[in-house]
Amino acid sequence: MPSTRFETASEDETIELGRRIARELPSRAVILLIGNLGAGKTTLAKGIVEGLGAVAADEVSSPTFTLIHEYSPRVCHIDLYRLETAAEVATLGLDELFDRDAVVLIEWGERFPEIMPEDRIEIRLEPRGDQGREILVTKP
Repeated sequence: MPSTRFETASEDETIELGRRIARELPSRAVILLIGNLGAGKTTLAKGIVEGLGAVAADEVSSPTFTLIHEYSPRVCHIDLYRLETAAEVATLGLDELFDRDAVVLIEWGERFPEIMPEDRIEIRLEPRGDQGREILVTKP
């Protein structure tokens, strides 16, 4: 997937973009969702998860407190915001998730680059105005 820049003007447009991105994903992918608090990471994840056919967008929520939501054997959503060290992250068994034939969405994964696979997709989100976002999808 080449680097691509998108702009959305609302939460609904961000969810729809997630659905579009999902259609282009391989069956096995690690995706880092990168952005500040409130940038729209979970909103985009809603569309991706729904686009992959796991659950409806309104059933997707941030796994901030549970750390990992498995929506199906093929779709996991992880939030590392509350973890402080790579050693804490290592206890989650991410290597096993990375080895699955699954799409693994990770919020705040950029905080632990030594644990993330090199073969990954990075999606950077920047708020623009009240509901707008600029979204850059890259594969390093």
